[in-house]
Amino acid sequence: MRKLPLLFAVLGTSALVLSGCSGATPVPFGAGCESLAVTNPDVTELITVEGEPGTAPDVTQYSPLFTAETAHSVVTPGTGRVLDDANQLTQLDMALYSGSSGERLVTTAFGDENAAEPIALSTWGQTFQGLEKGLMCATEGSRVIVAMASDGIAFGQGMAGLGIAPGETVVAVVDVRTVMRSKADGKDQLVTGHGLPSVVRAEDGQPGVTVPFGEPPADLVVETLKRGDGDVVQTGDTVFVQYTGLTWNEKEVFDSSWGGPARAMSLDGIIPGFAQALEGQTVGSQVLAVIPPELGYGDQASGKIPAGATLVFVVDILGIG
Repeated sequence: MRKLPLLFAVLGTSALVLSGCSGATPVPFGAGCESLAVTNPDVTELITVEGEPGTAPDVTQYSPLFTAETAHSVVTPGTGRVLDDANQLTQLDMALYSGSSGERLVTTAFGDENAAEPIALSTWGQTFQGLEKGLMCATEGSRVIVAMASDGIAFGQGMAGLGIAPGETVVAVVDVRTVMRSKADGKDQLVTGHGLPSVVRAEDGQPGVTVPFGEPPADLVVETLKRGDGDVVQTGDTVFVQYTGLTWNEKEVFDSSWGGPARAMSLDGIIPGFAQALEGQTVGSQVLAVIPPELGYGDQASGKIPAGATLVFVVDILGIG
């Protein structure tokens, strides 16, 4: 049995055959989600998990176990935020078991607050598509069984190193430790500045930004568009954000993180105006920042950003590392 603290580094990122559904009463997995708390009890009832979330699970399963379709079951329901977007960052504790033998193959350090990095569910899904399917709509604080069919596993050298053969079912017992926001969810604020860019939001939170004509402000301008109720961003923090950046004169987007997982940014490693705009803000907030050249890239061009450019950013603050 191997023990790995973060993403499973070794991955580089007559059996009982069961399929179908037993007709159990549908139970919602998470609020606003269509997934069910139990998708195939014929499979998951062959797996017994003891222990509380946050502690290493004691798992007993029928072996050999094979399923033709990925199935999941909530062992302990959580009461926190719902994981309803594959690009949401989440901290997971996880143990994997061989369907063939029942042997534990690899585990994270359950309960160690410093062991689990925030990783997007879609990133886990690059190796374990079945895991992404099984955890979608889980709630923060849940413990979930996911029995992954072989077509939900990206087999390769890393899997062979774990002792997982092509065609094998893998059982995961997962604690959903934290679920980060997918977008700013704070209260709308009255914008007091005049002559500033206007911002509209799509349902998924992605902003649309219209930059006005005319000269940009000479100094840094920061407007809180939504004020969250989370922790306060301090100098030097690492923050998790979604953002869109434009240049004032060209009025064109030069960079955007939307469409993928939130980006981690150290305030010590970014342009001064961006860092100053976020310091003192709260998690869950959306911030508009107009950054003059001297607090941006100055007289140096950078990629699509011309020299001497005034920058416009709309930033959703989703967490602090």
